[in-house]
Amino acid sequence: MPHTADPLAPIGVFDSGVGGLSVLRALRQKLPGESFIYVADSGHGPYGDRSPDFIEVRANALAGFLVSHRVKALVLACNTASVVAASRLRAQYTLPIVALEPAIKPAVLLTVTKVVLVLATTNTIRSPSVANLCSTYGAEVNIILQPCPGLMEQVERGLFKHSETRRLLEKYIMPGLAAGADTIVLGCTHYAFLAEEIALIAGVSVSLVEPSEAIARQLMRRLATPPAPCHTPTEAAFYTSGSPAALADFLSSVGEPHSQVYALPTAHNS
Repeated sequence: MPHTADPLAPIGVFDSGVGGLSVLRALRQKLPGESFIYVADSGHGPYGDRSPDFIEVRANALAGFLVSHRVKALVLACNTASVVAASRLRAQYTLPIVALEPAIKPAVLLTVTKVVLVLATTNTIRSPSVANLCSTYGAEVNIILQPCPGLMEQVERGLFKHSETRRLLEKYIMPGLAAGADTIVLGCTHYAFLAEEIALIAGVSVSLVEPSEAIARQLMRRLATPPAPCHTPTEAAFYTSGSPAALADFLSSVGEPHSQVYALPTAHNS
């Protein structure tokens, strides 16, 4: 489907929930003149243990909604949706599509102990994309792939510092540290909101790697038109397949008060 070349068109961003807001923050910092439409698929997430067919259906529905708003680019701010659905979306649409993958390559370049811990959802861990990254960059490095069921849900609830969140983090992180990991890859965008808690558990000698800045740079390279001039502060409209009130509360808690939040239209929400 042809896409608009209008330089003032918005950029579409979607995730299975609120995790992609960490990516959106980096995009808005790098592209201060652009406007954005963000979709949180909280009514159908988490994607981590869903079937690939289900994830592809949801990714197609969200992409279709954003394309109907004539966005000039799509950002899949979700590792699971990216590894499952990005190739099909790129075959379907001609506009630039920027997808995520766990930052294994930069982590391999960073590690000194040659042990890297990757925290991600079950589907991301099992994906051919991650297997390819490990085989390509992990020949001389022990890459520990750690699925983290339940962690995304804690972030969706805004329970960053909750005792259950801490228990899950310790459960998923401590074995990797015991194996010598000095670098942790945050392989789910939700986990960026837990970076402070992860750092407290891992200690100052362990580096955290997450992809938000790299995604922003990639989007800048992929835009067919130059970034919009920065005449006014960047704008964003937010949609959700879950509760608009819950998303508004989350946005307020992470420094986005008074944001406009809308319910995702029924045609894209089933």
